[in-house]
Amino acid sequence: MRMLKAIPHLRLLMLVLLSVILNSSFAQTKFVKKFRPMADSLSTEYGIPASIILGVSILESSSGTSRNCKLLNNYFGIVGKNKLLKTKGIKTRYKQYHDATASFIDFCHVIKKKKFYKILKGNMNYKLWVDAISKKGYSEIPEIWKERVLTTIRKNKLSTIHY
Repeated sequence: MRMLKAIPHLRLLMLVLLSVILNSSFAQTKFVKKFRPMADSLSTEYGIPASIILGVSILESSSGTSRNCKLLNNYFGIVGKNKLLKTKGIKTRYKQYHDATASFIDFCHVIKKKKFYKILKGNMNYKLWVDAISKKGYSEIPEIWKERVLTTIRKNKLSTIHY
């Protein structure tokens, strides 16, 4: 009898989970459509795969919906100075940008300063880039971060070149 009473609750839970998954997928698709042209342009300029630029930004900004992204225009979780304490009374260690473009360009500059950049520049194998970035301290939890970026790239088919 308890099982029969629990079934409507399970159905509701399943509907909620399905809704969350579909909304997340829609948000990622919308994000890619919006930022793909910029990522392709930056890829050409810096020799960093667009799939890396988009994959990391999707993960770090929750497809543009994270608090850091909304308040700081920080799409990559980059640490630095901001004015939130003065303007909104919020203390955070993340860098503030004027707009999304500045955040995307700064990510490329951060990557460009890494030792592996000279070796990988122009190589479009995103797996090599994710491995190198994760090993050089970009994330506080490198193995989990690496797997999440790789999954994001595969799930959104970001490795396809769209020049």
